[in-house]
Amino acid sequence: MKTNKIVITALFIALSFIGANIKIMGTVAFDAMPGFLGALLLGPVYGGIIGGVGHFLTALTSGFPLSLPVHLVITVIMAATMAIFALVYKVLVKKNKVLAMILAIIVGVTVNGPINLLVLTPLLMPIMGKAGIFALVPVLSGVAAINAVVAVLIYKFLPRSLKKYENK
Repeated sequence: MKTNKIVITALFIALSFIGANIKIMGTVAFDAMPGFLGALLLGPVYGGIIGGVGHFLTALTSGFPLSLPVHLVITVIMAATMAIFALVYKVLVKKNKVLAMILAIIVGVTVNGPINLLVLTPLLMPIMGKAGIFALVPVLSGVAAINAVVAVLIYKFLPRSLKKYENK
């Protein structure tokens, strides 16, 4: 079973690379959807790996516009975002599946957008200034919301044969 999870993780990382090439603004791209989906399907650890590697590939294909140290921190934050997203879903799904999906999306978007920027403020302030950081909040949050919603919708309609890899 573990080999299957590793193969599926690699597939999701490849999908993240494709999404990394659909850029909105700098390194803001559609690389997170496979991470969110992988987190739901495979659990927090695998989802975190997919999310972290996905962001790193996006930054790599953009030439690390915010510097390598900043993107390494973002890589860790993206991994944490996917893990937290999966944990929120896993804890709440037993009580109410729809509520679990909605709250997982809200938490994932909040961690990926405002909390991410709050953590990065000391590193980004000299590069972007306060106005630049504030300008990123709606962009990051909006793209994260689209990624998470698409992942949840795909997950909802996945065939049972794929859900056998679910981390229960």
